[in-house]
Amino acid sequence: MRDEIDRRIEQWRTFVLRQPAVDRAELEEYEARLRRQVDDLEEPVLDADETLLIAMHRIHATGASSPALTRVQSKWLGEAPAPKSSVRAENGWRREAPVAIGLAAAAAVTTRIPELFGLHINDTDGVGMFYVRNFGFFVLPYLAVYFAWKRALGTVATSIVALAFAAGLVVMNLYPFAPGGDTQVLSSLHMLVALWLTVGFAYCGGRWQEHDRRMDFVRFSGDWFVQYVLIALGGGVLMLSTAFIFSAIGLNPENFLLTWILPCGVAGAVIIAAWLVEAWRGIVGHIVPVLTMVFTPLFTLVFVAFLGTVFWTRSGVSVERELLIGFDLLLVLVLGLHLYALASRDPQREPGFFDALQLFLLLCALLADALVLRALLGRISTFGFSPNRVAGLGLNILLLVNLGWAAVLYLRFIAGKAGLASLLRWQTTYLPVYAAWAWVVAALFPPLFRFS
Repeated sequence: MRDEIDRRIEQWRTFVLRQPAVDRAELEEYEARLRRQVDDLEEPVLDADETLLIAMHRIHATGASSPALTRVQSKWLGEAPAPKSSVRAENGWRREAPVAIGLAAAAAVTTRIPELFGLHINDTDGVGMFYVRNFGFFVLPYLAVYFAWKRALGTVATSIVALAFAAGLVVMNLYPFAPGGDTQVLSSLHMLVALWLTVGFAYCGGRWQEHDRRMDFVRFSGDWFVQYVLIALGGGVLMLSTAFIFSAIGLNPENFLLTWILPCGVAGAVIIAAWLVEAWRGIVGHIVPVLTMVFTPLFTLVFVAFLGTVFWTRSGVSVERELLIGFDLLLVLVLGLHLYALASRDPQREPGFFDALQLFLLLCALLADALVLRALLGRISTFGFSPNRVAGLGLNILLLVNLGWAAVLYLRFIAGKAGLASLLRWQTTYLPVYAAWAWVVAALFPPLFRFS
């Protein structure tokens, strides 16, 4: 299999070298990218042509090739035999299905294990925070195992993932958090982010330092979110239908649905959604760009209305914990829209109205973030430091830097002075920064603020 792929790459290289206007240095860099993508994609269910086709498509989506090389590549693909993948795709589906379903079932069972020790999910005496602190450990290790199996993760990379989960488990269960304290909530939220990015390390096959692989994980995260929401909506309809049917014969299954089916379904769907995204990338991958096109103008209107109201009424921005979390999530969604707009954009298309709208949305988000930062600094100067204010300050500074430089690069792209690759590279470069900050807040903030 590998020999056949190497033979096809040599045929491609020979073909490209015969074409005019192709830079040899760029060809070498492109070939290195192509081989990295092939290493990630090569599986028994794919033949050589299918592997190369998918790898080239991924590189093309990042805008990492020049117009000249893209034209030559398109010509070569036009002469290459069309892959016959339907049978092999079905075999891949069948091969991965038992593993994914088994891991989903294991995650569902894990959510019920605390019940054996008297930790009931429906208790209101503080036990619920145990589930909040540990939800990521009920589910995400199984997702990491799925990608470790799928990517054939090496011993060193597997050890790194295992140590990260072990360290997080120690932090969340041995720290003496004050009941109802701020650091417990902050640590729980940021630990989920840290663990998700640890799963990203496994998704990348341990090669987290490669920008292309981090971009693949960003795409997967968006596709997974869409797939998970669809499963959640279907599951909600199923639960309502079940409650309605049984109520017709005088039974009330509400307690069973809420304490068994709901938590097990929430946990298992995390794995199933990931498996579906991996198995049918072409289907879900077309949904996210459409959603990006729909929601970019809507989010722009929201920010314009918000900023207009703030300046018209001269009212300040509230920095209470719930509002701050919601506002930061909104800024992260803007970054997501920006990323998926870039990832789904044809790199050969000239900048147009949608690009200008994306830049305007970034500038609006940047201004809104500056207003929040100003309010946070005002609160800190008046009331002093607290876990929520410091965490909010740090995250909003990170978002300000990210949004600010993204806006600069987008402006350069529209002006024809930079390519899509520089925009995507900036975002993937910033992922480890968010990972580091998540670990800092989750592991260091509680002792710094005396677990209050």
